[in-house]
Amino acid sequence: MSFHPPQSLADEKSQRAAQSSIEAAIVGEMATSLGVAGRRVELSLAALRRLDRADAARPEAVMTAARAVHAYFIQRELCGFRDQRGAIRDFAIPGEVLVKVGVR
Repeated sequence: MSFHPPQSLADEKSQRAAQSSIEAAIVGEMATSLGVAGRRVELSLAALRRLDRADAARPEAVMTAARAVHAYFIQRELCGFRDQRGAIRDFAIPGEVLVKVGVR
């Protein structure tokens, strides 16, 4: 007895269409994840900028921003963006946050 896949699975055009649909869904998820991570960076940096340098809450705000930036950089790399300089410039990420992330 031999096994024959259903015609719909064997049809190369259908397979390409299904693959294209899956790839589009993956790209959409990547874009959404990158957007969410970027929004977290914006919010954490805004909270940090509201604090005076002498504020006792500032060290925790710096760490919160550093965690958000680190997660954003990872998400960017997963999306294929290897150079973080544009993101650093666009978000105006302060040096005190970059040091915590490990960027020099």
